[in-house]
Amino acid sequence: MTETRLDSPVDDARPAGELLPLAGYTVAVTAARRREELGALLDRRGARVVHAPAIRIVPLADDAELVSATRAVLAAPVDLVVATTGVGFRGWLEAAEAWDLPLRAHLRGVRVLARGPKARGAIRGAGLVDAWSPASESSAEVLEHLLSGAEGPLPGRRIAVQLHGDPLPELVSGLRAAGADVVQVPVYRWVRPEDTGPLRRLVTAIAARGVDAVTFTSAPAAASLLETADEEGVRAGLLAAFAGGVLAVCVGPVTAAPLEAAGVATRQPERARLGALAREVVARLPERDPLLVAGAHQLHVRGYAAVLDGRLVEPAPGPMAVLRALARRPGAVVSRADLIRELSGGGDAHAVEMAVTRLRAALGAPVVETVVKRGYRLAV
Repeated sequence: MTETRLDSPVDDARPAGELLPLAGYTVAVTAARRREELGALLDRRGARVVHAPAIRIVPLADDAELVSATRAVLAAPVDLVVATTGVGFRGWLEAAEAWDLPLRAHLRGVRVLARGPKARGAIRGAGLVDAWSPASESSAEVLEHLLSGAEGPLPGRRIAVQLHGDPLPELVSGLRAAGADVVQVPVYRWVRPEDTGPLRRLVTAIAARGVDAVTFTSAPAAASLLETADEEGVRAGLLAAFAGGVLAVCVGPVTAAPLEAAGVATRQPERARLGALAREVVARLPERDPLLVAGAHQLHVRGYAAVLDGRLVEPAPGPMAVLRALARRPGAVVSRADLIRELSGGGDAHAVEMAVTRLRAALGAPVVETVVKRGYRLAV
């Protein structure tokens, strides 16, 4: 995968041949925009990356709705502007220039509130007044700031709100309830991808625990994944998988909101950046699976592979399924009947014996013990 420029420094230096931290794990990327960059970050750390865009961006540069909203903003002086995304705010200004509409001049001197650092960068890049930005990068804190009177009384004030793909009903209704005149500016919309096949396969794979982590960089992508799971009839299985070991890793709390509302516990980096998101996956996935000690050997059972004494071992799917079942109950005896249920194609006691034989050959160490007439166990 082609190396890309990162949004924050990442130290990937390690001795040649050293095991990569995500080797043996499968990580899904639901992002549409910058998916190659996030995929590269994960790939460089050893992950098997699955791309399944959950949304796509429909720009409205030629859309009559955006033209109308821009003309409404230009119809009278504006007291405040809320910029919710950097790409959206920048795109709005560029579209207005293409239409010969003097938007930038109209907003010069107006206080512009940025929902996050990328929006703040777009404001400064346009030579406009970067007034304030919430620490949480959330629209809720923007509303709280405005309702507190920090920007002056709201009744009768004209406020332009740049939307970020979804309507912002709480922000808009809250401002209008306080007496503000709100002009909504829909710069782009989030919609389903044209090809929903990868997304549909992903929700099925999550329900079957075929991936180890799923990354999210926008709330609409998280909502789209849940909606697709509903349509495919696997929502219950998907939620159970997230509760049972598949990690949902979100770039920030705004992105995580649809998942948290559905009862999914999410992991989030301290800073809402792609580099930090990748580091969060690196930190959380290996700690999900305990390091097991079997005599003189150390065994770390990962998603589709295992690490034995620092060496990555990738057994065939059947033997790997047996190893995962044994690792869930380290030291306990797992019966042949229970192991049969772990084999994707089913089978019988002979199929289990063959899987164990192949597993032992792949590991090359006396880690799996036979307990006569009872089953097998890890020697931990």
